[in-house]
Amino acid sequence: MKLTNFTKGIISTSSGSFFWGFFGTIYFQYIAFIGVFEVVVHRSIWTCLILFITTTLFKKWLIFKKVLFDIKKISILFITSLLIFGNWTVWIYAVSTNKIIDASFGYFIFPIISVFFGFLFLNEKLNYKRIISISLVIISTSYLLFNFTSLPWTGFSVALLWSVYNLLRKKINVETDIGLLIESLFILPIVIIILYFIITTNNNDFSLKNLNLIGLILLAGPMTVIPLFLYVRGVVMAGLGPSGMVFFITPTAQFLLGFFYFNEPFSDEKLISFILIWFAVFIYLKDLYENN
Repeated sequence: MKLTNFTKGIISTSSGSFFWGFFGTIYFQYIAFIGVFEVVVHRSIWTCLILFITTTLFKKWLIFKKVLFDIKKISILFITSLLIFGNWTVWIYAVSTNKIIDASFGYFIFPIISVFFGFLFLNEKLNYKRIISISLVIISTSYLLFNFTSLPWTGFSVALLWSVYNLLRKKINVETDIGLLIESLFILPIVIIILYFIITTNNNDFSLKNLNLIGLILLAGPMTVIPLFLYVRGVVMAGLGPSGMVFFITPTAQFLLGFFYFNEPFSDEKLISFILIWFAVFIYLKDLYENN
């Protein structure tokens, strides 16, 4: 049986979403013992190296050059590089401090926040179902604000950083991998400075004497790039709407891992808030399904 492009796209997007939500969460939690900043540093460095290699293999340096000499695009990519660096740092902090459920909260609400941002900044229209979804997110987050002890600030940070990142990237329409390569190059001086201080203060776990650890840490690059390529390939083949529905595999996997595998605490306040969010997600997905 020959698979259609749409089916191939759904398979690719699903693989990327599951890869990131399940394997990505387990991997970064496993290496979190080396410290949040060292993880972020190595993730940035090896992601940059892999994207350098893939840009060469796929002969995309001409595209890279065109973006590099576009002042508007390069200026926005500088801002998005800081946003993605912040997103990576907060997410890895959440994973390393047993706040995976809180981080999943952010990835559940980020598509709905993106819809709201599209309405505010891109003049995208809202129907009544999307208005209900946004309203439920506002109610849910307001409820958590009134119960400050249960406030998943890591989730809010992840959602806001990622939503603003996607909003800006949507404005300039740069290929995902090329954009990420340029962002990684902007981040590179920052992470090199951080790495210098980590090494000079003897707080580094990465050492040429420990080959097993080197191999493990080097995986930070592929663990970032592989799900990205799978997801983006799926978006191209299946469309943004269906891929948006499939994306929720990621926070679902994170939530289930956090609750059942890592045994993270889950308060009554968070349960009520999550129920509201799940209603919002259901309404949002139903709307996507009906309009794609």
